[in-house]
Amino acid sequence: MSLHQARHWVFDMDGTLTLAVHDFEAIKHALEIPLEQDILHHLAALPADEAKAKHAWLLEHERELALNARPAPGAVELLRELAGRGYQLGILTRNAHELALLTLQAIGVGDCFAAADVIGRDEALPKPDPDGLLHLAQRWQVAPSQLIMVGDYRFDLQCARAAGAYSVLVNLPSNPWPELVDHFALDCGALLGQLDGRSN
Repeated sequence: MSLHQARHWVFDMDGTLTLAVHDFEAIKHALEIPLEQDILHHLAALPADEAKAKHAWLLEHERELALNARPAPGAVELLRELAGRGYQLGILTRNAHELALLTLQAIGVGDCFAAADVIGRDEALPKPDPDGLLHLAQRWQVAPSQLIMVGDYRFDLQCARAAGAYSVLVNLPSNPWPELVDHFALDCGALLGQLDGRSN
């Protein structure tokens, strides 16, 4: 499938549609998580009471980031164009659902997404697991191969590969994961330009 054939688009949020602001090293330090470990996987393995307390801290920390989110270059224009064409748009994020909705409102694109099409860490197993993408494919009644997953990190690309979806990498100066990437664009503005037949 090519970009021009795609009618079902799924986006990572933080660092893809928004400017990346999460300081994951500081978060891990505050939550006493070893630097080499994934935050969500670490929390999932903790005793229930400890996990609940640390999830609550994380939620409040991320709420402040959500309220102050700023759009990544070209993100608003790309989403407006895709929505204007009547394409189905979804979010697959390792953030919480409620904060994803807050973030989308903060950057001015909340009306581009149905709330049920915004999949957070409590609605599906977190990326790189393909659970969220497969959920959206089922919800939209399309084959996973009809989905485009746009993200800025390896987890987004691995998720797409595992689901059988088409992967697009944005917001990096080059492509460090060529074996996982079907299409690369410098940012969402460049991706929109390629959709319109313009070069990077």
